[in-house]
Parts: sequence; C-alpha cells; structure tokens
Amino acid sequence: MKGTAASARSLAAYAVARVLREGVTLDAALKDALVAADSKLHASVRSLSYGAVRGYFRHEAILGKLLSTPVRSLDFLVRALLSVALYELEDERTPEYAVVDAAVQTAKATDASRASGLINAVLRRYLRERKSLDAEIASRPAPRHAAPIWLADRFRADWPVRWTQLLAASDSHAPMWLRVNSRLATTDEYLGQLQAAGIGARAEDRVPYAIVLDSPRDVHELPGFAQGVVSVQDLGAQCVAFPLALAPDQRVLDACAAPGGKTALIAERQPSLKNLVAVDIDPHRLSRVRENLNRGNLSAEVVAGDATAAAKWWDGTPFDRILLDAPCSGLGVIRRHPDIRLRKSPSDIDKLPALQGRLLKSTWDLLAPGGRLVYVTCTVTRSENRDVIAAFLSGNPGAGIVAAEAWEGWPGFGEADEFGRQILPGEAGADGFYYAALTKQ
Repeated sequence: MKGTAASARSLAAYAVARVLREGVTLDAALKDALVAADSKLHASVRSLSYGAVRGYFRHEAILGKLLSTPVRSLDFLVRALLSVALYELEDERTPEYAVVDAAVQTAKATDASRASGLINAVLRRYLRERKSLDAEIASRPAPRHAAPIWLADRFRADWPVRWTQLLAASDSHAPMWLRVNSRLATTDEYLGQLQAAGIGARAEDRVPYAIVLDSPRDVHELPGFAQGVVSVQDLGAQCVAFPLALAPDQRVLDACAAPGGKTALIAERQPSLKNLVAVDIDPHRLSRVRENLNRGNLSAEVVAGDATAAAKWWDGTPFDRILLDAPCSGLGVIRRHPDIRLRKSPSDIDKLPALQGRLLKSTWDLLAPGGRLVYVTCTVTRSENRDVIAAFLSGNPGAGIVAAEAWEGWPGFGEADEFGRQILPGEAGADGFYYAALTKQ
C-alpha cells in the first residue's frame, strides 16, 4: 500500500482483494488489515468491505456491461476498489460525485494507481446509465441478489419453488440472536437487563432462552456477556437441543465441535450429564471451544482429534448421544458470511458428501445401542443433507430415523423430508440448518 496513511476505502479494498485472490475468509482478511489501522477507521472498514463482498456478484454484473474486457481480466485490487465504490453508490449516504472522486484518489494512493483513469471512466459511465443498468440487473434473479450463477442454478435445482426466496434471503442482513445461559438467568430476567441497558430485544418463545436484538451490538455492550450469562448463537443453531433429547447421566459427544457454541448449549441445558466430550480436528480452533466453556463456567472434555479416526482418541465407551455438526458448504449462513459466495465453487461442494458420509459412519460406530446421533449442517443442498442420510441408511440396516414429529418441543420450523427438517434462511429469522436424528437399533 502506497503512502503512510491508509484510508478506510483502501483498507477495505485490500481486504476484499485478498478474499478474491487468496480465498481467505473476509474475517481473516479484515483481522490482518486492521492490525495497524487507526481504531477510528475500524467500523468504516468493516462496513465497506462487507458491503462490497455482499454485493460483489451484482457489481460484477454491472461492470460486465460497462467494460470492454472481461471483469475477471482486471487486477484483484481494481475489482475490489470498484466494488467498494459501487457499494457506496448503492448505500447512498455519500454523494455520487464524492464516491467517484474518493475511488479515484484511493486508487492513486494504492497499488492500483495505473487504473485510476479506468475507475473514473467506469464509475462516471455507470452514473450516466444507472437507471437502465439497474433495471436490467433487477430483472435477473441471480445478479439482483448478488449470487453467482452456479449458486442460483443449485438453489433452483434443489428448491424449484423457493429458489428466488433463498437468493433474496441470502442477500439480506442477519439479525443478532442470543442464547441465555439457563444456569445463570431466565429469558425474562435477561430481557430486563437489556432494557435497563437501553438495548431493544424480544424473546422467541418457541425456542427457550432465545432472544433477538432489535439491532446488532458489540458483544462487550451486552450485560453479563463476559460472565457467560449470554452467548451469541443463531436461532437455527439453538434448535439442536430438540432432536438431541438430553437427559441426566448420558455420555455425549460433540464431534466437529469448534467453535463450541453447541458444546456450551449442551452443557448449559443438561448439567447432570455423565460425560461431555468435544472433539475437533483443528487444535487452534479448540481454543475457542475452551473460551466459550470457560466464560460460562461450563465443563467438557476437550480433545484434539479426527472424528474419522476415533481409535486414536476414543476410550472405547459408547456414547448415548452424538452431535455430528458436519463440515459443509455453509450455504445456509451466506447472509452472515457473504464471502462464502466468493470462496466456494461447485467442485468444492461436490466433494463434501463423501467426507460427511465418512464422518457419519465413523461416529455411528461410537454410538451405544438405543442411542441417538443428530446430523446437522448449516447448508440447504439436498446432496449434503437428505442424500447423505439416505446413503447411510441404505448401508446400515441397524440404523433408524427418529421422526421429526417425535422431537419433543420442536418449534415447528422447517420443511420436512423423509429423514429430517430443513430450516431455510430467513425462516423465523434463523439461518439455514438441516437436522436429522438417527437411532441405533
């Protein structure tokens, strides 16, 4: 980056360019970008970078109409600078002329200085033709909702009636959901604490201890957060308690446990478990599991291990309950992590069912007869959800399905298939999650 002083626009553009070029998460790119930045810039950098990433494929479609060469032929930083500027023009809080001027000056102060003329010409042409261009983009569902074509096609194939609804939901902003630690407070008590702090919120009565804020807040503004009274967890993720059917004296395994939100929920909801084991293949991510447990004064055995090679860490005693929160494409949480659309590809997603099947088979072997394994993903593809369960059942005659109607307390969310329930993004304000419960006969 040229010069000594970085602007919010340049920092955001460099972060977005890293996502495009290296495939890193936006959170990781921002963490690096903000290390030496003035703290006064942090909020603006986050807003600009998330806005640019969230709208990237809409911006790419617009640029495709304005450029004489393919958008993908442009340098990553130039693409990122243009997307930041187009987001600002969409946001409309900054005058159009100021956005264009700032984009040009930012380019001149960065490694994209040679493209400053191109950026100026493209943005000015967009402003001249904006009405017709925006109307054309709005007529096509994929670019209108900033989705790559492959994602729109996949949604349409799996959800032919609701695919445009899924695109729209993925292009929206996710609410901030909280989970009250039932050991430390009731929902009403915590709502009172929020009200006293001037924070608007409401409870979701169908899911115990779930609260949604009127607007997102920094966690450090939340009363009792540091003391573990409350955690941030999406409503869809909190629904895991229903199919698990926790009870005293159970041995419970949380496979693929990091970052530990569901581990903490299990420990909170059933303090009389015989044993709770949290396993994850990534030792670094297990630090987050420990942090979540420690903050709530909760206990679990935290183990670094591969769930597909349990012999290396399992003590041989079967589990009564197993939660397999399987690695997945994450297409149900795009509104929370919009960079997924830039980092994932169809080939990446097509590799996942094989891994999910291996994890399901290996964890199944750890389940006690009469026990229950709950398979969870935060995606909406049938290949990663019902098809994985169908393939597993066909090869394991001793496995049976616990019908969703038998999940005590289930709030009625989701669309049923023959194996489980799919919560679609935006339903009841939740992210997209799939749940299926299996029992060993």
